[in-house]
Amino acid sequence: MYRFHRFAGTMSIALVTLPALAHDGELHHIEAFFADANIVSGPSIVDCTLSGGTETTCFSITVKPDPKAYTPGPWCPTSITDTAESGGIWFLDGEIEDVDGAFITRLSEIYGDTNWQLFDPDTGAVRYTGTLEACEAAARPDVDPAYQNYCVQCLPEYVPEEASLTYVIPLHPQMTDAPSPTNRAGSGLAYNGVRLDGPAPVDAILGAYTIAPFDDCGGHVNTHVGYHYHAVTDCLQNAPATTTEVAETDKQIGIAMDGFPIMAHRDDLVDQLDACNGLMVEGAGYRYFAGAPGSNAILGCHVAEVGCTLENGTGVCDASAMARRGPPPAGAGAPPPPAD
Repeated sequence: MYRFHRFAGTMSIALVTLPALAHDGELHHIEAFFADANIVSGPSIVDCTLSGGTETTCFSITVKPDPKAYTPGPWCPTSITDTAESGGIWFLDGEIEDVDGAFITRLSEIYGDTNWQLFDPDTGAVRYTGTLEACEAAARPDVDPAYQNYCVQCLPEYVPEEASLTYVIPLHPQMTDAPSPTNRAGSGLAYNGVRLDGPAPVDAILGAYTIAPFDDCGGHVNTHVGYHYHAVTDCLQNAPATTTEVAETDKQIGIAMDGFPIMAHRDDLVDQLDACNGLMVEGAGYRYFAGAPGSNAILGCHVAEVGCTLENGTGVCDASAMARRGPPPAGAGAPPPPAD
């Protein structure tokens, strides 16, 4: 059951990076926050319609899903003798597990199913998707049978060089009566311009005897949104300093699609967080804290109406129309519908 009563009805909540200033002042804070992003255009102030139908003011920013501070990857090891440096990570029982060669050999033991066999027992070579065609065949919801028992990786070079995403996020959150899942527009946007996504469809991936690892930064690639995060690790530790007095232990790593700040994970707050991974902080207002890296939930849900993620970078944001169409289909490149 959602523990939503603790913040419902709090309509005027101060933000860390989006204080109640004139639009020029707000844009200054947003520009500073996304200084490390690979920006194509923006940020700019636009009119928008949020998921609950509220017509309000948002900021729009178009970014390439390419972090400047590091090169994404690796994901799949190529041999069962490979060490952790040759592969990424996977979620297992709420923790992260290195996807090294030894992990590949243990899959049948880990999941209690002898059908797992991602490697050639004679040579020790790991079967992995090494082309765009293989990536697309293995990462779709109905995995091509030819790619069952494969380590699935889609490389950044498979995404067109000109590809970008436009995020339209409310300047001032509009609270809802009940939380909403993060599987339509994603959880939010990290300060480096990389999407903070909803849960990865782990059950669907495992159901096809595939593993689709994340790199050590918690990210992987699909050909629709490019590189994106399903976990927040210490790769986002260089977030810019905030200008509002906050606890020294807090570090903002992103802005949620509903406009609230997303802070780095804190183990000491886990028992205090609501179902959406959020908390009211005295003197600072409501904020989210990213889930533990192995939790497969950067956010548990959104507490306010969300804006839009636009793939073509054009058009007016009407998130209410998107909400009426329902969630996207589940698959390795799209998050699943929420559990009941």
